[in-house]
Amino acid sequence: MVKVAVVGAGYWGPNLIRNFHGIGDSCLRFICDQDKAALDRLGPSFPEVEFTSDYGVVLNSAEVDAVVIATQPTTHFELAREALRKGKHVFVEKPLALRASDAETLLSMSREMKKILMVGHLLRYHPAVALLKGYVDRGELGEILYVYSTRVNLGKVRQDENALWSFAPHDVALILHLMESRPTAVSAVGQSYLREGVEDVVFVTILFEHKRMAHAHVSWLDPHKIRKLTIVGNKKMAVFDDMEASEKIRIYDKGVDFSPGYRSYEDAVSLRAGDILIPQVKMREPLRIECEHFVECIEKGTKPLTDAEEGVAVVRVLEAAQTSLELSGSLVQIG
Repeated sequence: MVKVAVVGAGYWGPNLIRNFHGIGDSCLRFICDQDKAALDRLGPSFPEVEFTSDYGVVLNSAEVDAVVIATQPTTHFELAREALRKGKHVFVEKPLALRASDAETLLSMSREMKKILMVGHLLRYHPAVALLKGYVDRGELGEILYVYSTRVNLGKVRQDENALWSFAPHDVALILHLMESRPTAVSAVGQSYLREGVEDVVFVTILFEHKRMAHAHVSWLDPHKIRKLTIVGNKKMAVFDDMEASEKIRIYDKGVDFSPGYRSYEDAVSLRAGDILIPQVKMREPLRIECEHFVECIEKGTKPLTDAEEGVAVVRVLEAAQTSLELSGSLVQIG
């Protein structure tokens, strides 16, 4: 049985606590948070779990095999580093770190300690995304030309991280997963309207090899709640809309066909608008799938779907985007 401690009982932590508590193959041993009020709220629901505000108690306990970190992103690197030093498996909510060098340090430590280090890129465990990836891998969309995503709503307003670091890890992880092409450069522009120095809205453009590109619009200052991603291929196009209750994926048989042998360009080009396919998605809670996957990787010693290498790749893009943001949108090369 894998014994787990969840560190962070604030905004997202209770969702992880609920799921790890419900997995038969794991045992939720500790809940840790410096906020005593947060621990008091959870106490009646988990009477068999030990509560503590001392992270050292968690790290020094022989009853803990794995540490799940759901604290503020500014603390991810330090907390994960200490857990790896103590020989624990580690799950870190996105992003893995706020600097690529720190993310790379965690990757090296996990390899050296031979411990699982997994990042909480939640959308990678969404059944609709798995189905969409199948269409891409089978070549049904053809060559992927570009991807764009929108992740906006009104609130929750953050005070210590901007919209880029709060929202965009989801989209960057998904874009890198679908593109399977090396990102080369990024440009980002944004603006702070509610709190000076904390961008409420950010537009990110990522350039890839072979003329591919992607764009992400993230904001918590918007009248709509949108969670949508569009993939444009040279054969077909696809839309993933997570706000749809059932029709989460649509495959559009739309594109531009070229007919050789014609005398003029206008005669050679024709637009194609065919059928729309809405495949059935067998839904399960993505977070439960993610938590079960972490436990299974520990038990079997297998590589996580969202491993530290992916975490590093995402942070590299975000770090370059942050630099571009500070340079008013200048194109920044991705290391």
